[in-house]
Amino acid sequence: MRILIVEDDPLLADGVAQLLRGAGYTVDYVASAEQAETALLTNNFKLLVLDIGLPGMDGLEFLRRLRSHNNPVHVLMLTARDALNERVKGLNLGADDYLTKPFAAVELLARVNALLRRSRGQNNQRREFGPLSLDEDAHRAWLQGLPLELPRREWAILLFLLDNLERVVSKERIVASVCSWDQDMSENAVEVYISRLRTKLEPAGIRIRTVRGLGYMLEDLTPHGTKPA
Repeated sequence: MRILIVEDDPLLADGVAQLLRGAGYTVDYVASAEQAETALLTNNFKLLVLDIGLPGMDGLEFLRRLRSHNNPVHVLMLTARDALNERVKGLNLGADDYLTKPFAAVELLARVNALLRRSRGQNNQRREFGPLSLDEDAHRAWLQGLPLELPRREWAILLFLLDNLERVVSKERIVASVCSWDQDMSENAVEVYISRLRTKLEPAGIRIRTVRGLGYMLEDLTPHGTKPA
């Protein structure tokens, strides 16, 4: 899940980015609405954390333009505590939620988790795939009921594969999904992480199939799972 923070306070933007990255999300940030518009043209973000008080185009105008182009990305607004009119206007323009400054880190993370679960059509934080179970909020995983250790990169790649069940995903798409702009990961590194995931998952019947020349697909080979065509 890739998130874009639109915030002109660099300390706040960096702090929020580190918080969300620690929770397993891929996060980038920009300092203006104009930069955000450019970023949205070339990247697939699932959520914007959008400050209203931006230099140049403010957050409300950016949100209006976003929705006028039928962009469905989830938007969590950041507003001043006394800006009731702005909060109401933002919700009417199509924001999904808002958070007043200053805010607690745990509340921001909870609201982000809730919005991203909503984007997947989930009502709870647990995800199940055959013998595999993940709690995204707690960043914990179980395989056949036993705890499964997944470092951050493996966790992010596995979530991306789960988000794209029955679809083949390329190495390029995996890199774009799990890496921020200031990070780098080669396609060879993707192969290493896929190999590590296979070692952990395949004994329980979860296979990451290689589709030669195209990429990877997650499959449940257990008796009640989905067999490959």
